[in-house]
Amino acid sequence: MSLSSSIAAWLRQQVHAAGSRGIVVGLSGGVDSAVVARLAQMAVPDGVMTVIMPAHSDPHDAEDARLVADAFKLPMMTVDLSDPYDVLVEEVQQELAGGVHGTVPADVANARLALANVKPRLRMTCLYYVANRLNYIVAGTGNKSEISIGYYTKYGDGGVDLLPLGALVKSEVRALARDLGVPARVIEKAPSAGLWLGQTDEGEMGFTYAELEDYLRKGPASLAPAVVMKIERLVRASEHKRHMPPVFEPGGQP
Repeated sequence: MSLSSSIAAWLRQQVHAAGSRGIVVGLSGGVDSAVVARLAQMAVPDGVMTVIMPAHSDPHDAEDARLVADAFKLPMMTVDLSDPYDVLVEEVQQELAGGVHGTVPADVANARLALANVKPRLRMTCLYYVANRLNYIVAGTGNKSEISIGYYTKYGDGGVDLLPLGALVKSEVRALARDLGVPARVIEKAPSAGLWLGQTDEGEMGFTYAELEDYLRKGPASLAPAVVMKIERLVRASEHKRHMPPVFEPGGQP
């Protein structure tokens, strides 16, 4: 059985085990979501819904998402989250600016990341609303490379029911995309989480997916020490994302 058929069979089993009718996938215009959407379609041909959710996003991403939907004849809906994003951010910023909550740190990088993380969390809220209405489950698009360093938003794109690509590094996802017939334009584009205009995964991480893959497969000795330090810093800082929240145990140590 091919890798794609194995993943599709696993997805079908997960749908049945959950007592659901199908799978919802957020279609971003990137290779990971394209692969997951096609695998979901293979698993449940009559039970897949893709959702495009721009939020002040690069319009090319929505175009690439529609290209994927058209290529595989996937059911598709578009929900523009720009206005909900604006309303939420404005309300919170007004409250913080009021001063009753203390002084807000003037950290530009932190502020940009906080704003950027609102988008994937809004998108996941949207996906779960669609999933609940259809009695579907939500398939995430994260791969092993991203999960290993926590390159996803907690309770955003990380808040899903299952991760069909969670055991595959980025190069394996691209190879699977080629086997599945994902449009070349989508496979070859620079990976981006779409957090802000011009943002790319590798630019934000500070190293390439190929370097990260070498680290995961061959160990730290395969890379320059400076790159290893960057990777391991992200692994440590994101450890909390890969575990359930800590639970207080009565009688335990403080």
